[in-house]
Amino acid sequence: MRKLTTVSVIAAAAFALVGCSDPQSTPTAQQSDSAAASGNTKTAITSFDVSTIPTVDEIAALVPQAIKERNILRNGASTDYAPGEFRAEDGQTPVGYDIDIVKALARVMGLSDGVTTHAEFPTILPALGTKFDVAASSFTITDERIQQAHMISYVNVGSAFAVAKGNPKKFDPTNVCGSTIGVQNGTFQHEYAQELSKKCVTEGKKEIKVMPLDLQTDVATKVVGGQYDATFADSTVVGYSIELSQGALEQVGDVIEALPQGIAVAQNDEALTQAVQKAMQYLMDKGYLTKILAAYGAQNAALSNAEVDPVQQ
Repeated sequence: MRKLTTVSVIAAAAFALVGCSDPQSTPTAQQSDSAAASGNTKTAITSFDVSTIPTVDEIAALVPQAIKERNILRNGASTDYAPGEFRAEDGQTPVGYDIDIVKALARVMGLSDGVTTHAEFPTILPALGTKFDVAASSFTITDERIQQAHMISYVNVGSAFAVAKGNPKKFDPTNVCGSTIGVQNGTFQHEYAQELSKKCVTEGKKEIKVMPLDLQTDVATKVVGGQYDATFADSTVVGYSIELSQGALEQVGDVIEALPQGIAVAQNDEALTQAVQKAMQYLMDKGYLTKILAAYGAQNAALSNAEVDPVQQ
């Protein structure tokens, strides 16, 4: 979960998770040779073919002339956060559901392509309107970010637990004291699990054995192998791990601490904001957003209403 104070960085895990073919090929298949925590020799992720999405003329008419003339929707993303945005096996090509969503938005808006360029996370929003037209990079919508840019909501991401298939350790997500939980080092969930452990001790219960590792794939492997009772990660990361494990993992319990994420557009670009909002709503209404997310096991994150600058509770 990318927040202002805590950034969950997948970084090198992206390469351990997936080695990708050209995301523009048909069909688009992303091949993993890492066994993705399941013991399988290969796992395939087949991205939804966004070339099947039609242009919607009334939405295309809203696109600013400069973007129409360029014929490309430029996206800035920090490509270190699987499954939203990461890099293919070549270490360069951006892939992930946010990359696919930008391409889908471009299709609806009558543009030839949506192109994602890597940028360091803190530099993206300030570059809107100059270097980038939009920013799809797992931006959690916050009041502070709404002061910097318009945010169009599209997914709701929180934290979730996953266990080995069948939950052999009988892990109870409502009673985690005394459990061994694997987390990715430095993430929101790492800190949250540590706080839960302190609460357990305060209440006179057994502490949680919080086991941080640098790669989420390594955490998942230990859950499948029985060393850890469960893993705790972003809900989209959990869904992606389950997808890659081919059923060796399963989610238990509800998604917690969920917040909407948004596509960012420059505050002074009302025309593009309206075009992106309507294009996103179209993707939602026609089921395309869910199909794009489903390839990465993230279909449950899809929202049904694309709001501009939604008020945070």
